[in-house]
Amino acid sequence: MIIEPRMRGFICLTAHPKGCEQNVKNQIEYVKSKGEINAPKRVLVIGASTGFGLASRITSAFGSGASTIGVFFEKEPAEGKTASPGWYNTAAFEQEAKKAGLYAKSINGDAFSNEVKQQTIDMIKADLGQVDLIIYSLASPVRVHPTTGVTHRSVLKPIGNTFTNKTVDFHTGNVSQVSIDPANQEDIDNTVVVMGGEDWSMWMDAMKAAGVLADGAMTVAYSYIGPEVTEAVYRKGTIGRAKDHLEATAFEITDKLKDINGKAYVSVNKALVTQASSAIPVIPLYISLLYKIMKEEGIHEGCIEQMQRLFEQRLYNGSAIPTDNKGRIRIDDWEMREDVQGRIAKLWNESTTESLAEIGDLAGYKQDFLNLFGFGFEGVDYLADADEMVQVPSIA
Repeated sequence: MIIEPRMRGFICLTAHPKGCEQNVKNQIEYVKSKGEINAPKRVLVIGASTGFGLASRITSAFGSGASTIGVFFEKEPAEGKTASPGWYNTAAFEQEAKKAGLYAKSINGDAFSNEVKQQTIDMIKADLGQVDLIIYSLASPVRVHPTTGVTHRSVLKPIGNTFTNKTVDFHTGNVSQVSIDPANQEDIDNTVVVMGGEDWSMWMDAMKAAGVLADGAMTVAYSYIGPEVTEAVYRKGTIGRAKDHLEATAFEITDKLKDINGKAYVSVNKALVTQASSAIPVIPLYISLLYKIMKEEGIHEGCIEQMQRLFEQRLYNGSAIPTDNKGRIRIDDWEMREDVQGRIAKLWNESTTESLAEIGDLAGYKQDFLNLFGFGFEGVDYLADADEMVQVPSIA
């Protein structure tokens, strides 16, 4: 079938298998071009099919020759209906890993569930024995709690006061004002349950109890801080409370792993175009200004550039892992440079529907959004018939 992007608001309803394959191949080539990283050879990535999780898996496999297990929750294809992009990404990753002689298996299911945790542990025991690195990169708006059975939904709201600021509809380029009502306590609590550190901790507890963590095992979860202009809706809002919980959990996990010399870290990453960030008011406008400046400065990074630098220069640089005064790894250092943020603050005030095309990089934002779903890649014939029924080899 001919597959075209079909948009509904901030979601693309289709994904292109060949485009997703090209996306994965491009990331693999980038990692290989940067040379070998002296990193672990047995890696579990929870949330492995898109974004930072996929880039972490690619960096592990093609940067250090690691055997990888990936866990994710993606929609399979059906006749006449495409799979979700993460499904096609994983199919392409496994195909390339097999060509390179690398072990790669995947589990498609609810990573919050006890069943998927056990299935993963069983696979580690059977195939790898133990793992040395666990990347936790889940991004889900909903969590069914495995103990209570209660469904929790995260919300994106400020805390205390109504938030009003500029945003942009990246489809049309229309800059407008947006207002978001403040969260109540239930909103805050639910968001922390979904996006905080509890599930990360449950994963580590289960794996430690099962004996599948190697001596000296490291686990890394991903977070974001961001600038002053977004903090009311992000870092000082409901999501920020969840991120605070995630970051506090790293210390708790480290304490629990002391007897096996293990450590847990949170890496604070750069703002990037993701399906989640596209739905957050204010963020698309901020990213379009950020991209323009970082590209001009020659310091722009996508997911794969961020993760390759994280692995090579922070996690496995041959010396102590550098952290800030709260124990976090900061790979958002270029984004948060004073000169970069100073320019954004100035441009923010100048941003209008008429000016944004010139002072921002809305075209780059749109390109990155389309890329998430396998569209807009050079070398892919989007007018040709594409087989939507691609399978992930390791998933029966």
